[in-house]
Amino acid sequence: MASASGIKELGWVDCKGGGQIEVVGNTAFVGHTIGPEATSIIDVSDPKNPKLVNTIHCAHQGTHAHKVRAANDLMLTNYETIDYLGEPGEGFKGGLNIFDASDPHNPKHIHHWETEHEGVHRFTFDGRYAYISPTVEGYTGHICMILDLENPTEPKEVGRWWWPGQWVAGGEVPDVPVSHLRCHHPIRRGNRLYVSYWLAGWAILDITDMSNPTCVAMVKKNKSFPCPSHTCLPLPFELDGMDVMLVADEDVARKADIGPAFMWMYNIDDETNPIPIASAQLDHLKSGEAAPLMTGCHQPVEVVRSTEIPTAWFQQGLRIIDIANPHHPHEVAHFLPDPPPGCDRVLSNDVFQDDRGIIYLQDRDRGLHLVERV
Repeated sequence: MASASGIKELGWVDCKGGGQIEVVGNTAFVGHTIGPEATSIIDVSDPKNPKLVNTIHCAHQGTHAHKVRAANDLMLTNYETIDYLGEPGEGFKGGLNIFDASDPHNPKHIHHWETEHEGVHRFTFDGRYAYISPTVEGYTGHICMILDLENPTEPKEVGRWWWPGQWVAGGEVPDVPVSHLRCHHPIRRGNRLYVSYWLAGWAILDITDMSNPTCVAMVKKNKSFPCPSHTCLPLPFELDGMDVMLVADEDVARKADIGPAFMWMYNIDDETNPIPIASAQLDHLKSGEAAPLMTGCHQPVEVVRSTEIPTAWFQQGLRIIDIANPHHPHEVAHFLPDPPPGCDRVLSNDVFQDDRGIIYLQDRDRGLHLVERV
């Protein structure tokens, strides 16, 4: 049943479901979870009347480009095949597609950076460097890599890091199941990368020397909380004098009799010894009770503008988590729409907040909501 508190809806775009939403100026870029659509371009200059202006398609069946970033007149999309897409079409090579987005409504493809096997999953981009999660020959699972796009038609690998055990070509033997070893995506703050690593855990890397990322801390997944680490989000400000990082677990890849995923708060003052100080769960969800997959947490905004963190909470829609007291993060507002047309559930997958405060909530199956805090 639809409900809202502290949130007002402004507009809705009827587009295919998406894995990521990025907004630059008055242009929204949506990466689609299921092809053949890859990326939709939406004019959001009037948030009450958003307009779909362009759609880019995948070149192969059985692939998607569900993640998108835009900065410095460039648009980057991942290119990947994954189990729920079926077999990739002939000629598929995973990697990154790079576009000239100087005209944001009409990006022009200028290069495809190739990698082996499945391709690239989620990534971040600062306008010069891309921090990516590719599958690479000789390694099992996705690793962490830095690409330099100073010349976007000739991207150059700067450095890489992997969880111990992933470099099978080098004789390494994993001490956890191979399916656990998967870099989800790195997020940069200063000379550090904060890297979620799925069911293995997460890591903090020193990239002062980008050619040689070094591990500052590795936090292995606690078996008591088996949902994969999806996002490691360092805050751009202190809370109560502490350097704090959010870790959002994703409510997938768990047993159905275990409660839904939630969000962690870590004190990283001593970054060699991160300390969990709190967790956040919705009041009506019980961490110790059985729940269907995709009932719990998924993805917070990655551009943090205040102590209120908009978070896509899968079937629970948009949840605003107040972290002003880092020992007591809690929900202060929410927006749960009706299921999209033709769908039997809400599945809020990604969220973005622009400079105007407009919040964009992307459903995995269909549609994009534009809302604001009231």
